[in-house]
Amino acid sequence: MRTSTASEAPAAPRHHFRFHESHAHLSSAFGDDWFGVRAEGFARFFGTPTFLISQTVLVIVWIVLNVVGLTQFDVYPFILLNLAFSLQAAYAAPLILLAQTRQSDRDKAHADADARHREALAQASIERQELAAKQSAQIIELLEQNTKLTQLTQELSRGIKQLTDEIHRKVVAA
Repeated sequence: MRTSTASEAPAAPRHHFRFHESHAHLSSAFGDDWFGVRAEGFARFFGTPTFLISQTVLVIVWIVLNVVGLTQFDVYPFILLNLAFSLQAAYAAPLILLAQTRQSDRDKAHADADARHREALAQASIERQELAAKQSAQIIELLEQNTKLTQLTQELSRGIKQLTDEIHRKVVAA
């Protein structure tokens, strides 16, 4: 069996995200700077209930103010409101697509890292099984050696008993 020596250092604890580190260099579609982070946050905000409710309230207020006549900045058929929606769609669609691309890149990197992690776990399991089989074989060999030594000890003990009995007979006879 193998024993640890003083020259062997204990294994250093390994970080459980070590397989993700190789993907750290991937830059996102937005970039990792201030603009990229803000652009992704803005794109993600488009799908929130806060945005949808706020936009609905703003549109209702816009239409009510213009229909009731409190203001006349965008009378029916609300061309300015339509232009605002077109402008919003022109910016929202690319931002949302870029956010999806960025998330897809992260998901792919995580999936690759997870696959490598599973492979490493499987390899470690195989190595442990091989080590356990080797140790089992060593234990069986040691047990066989112990059995042989026990049988040899019994044979020697019988031989000593026979010699002792023979000496005792000769001493008693003399």
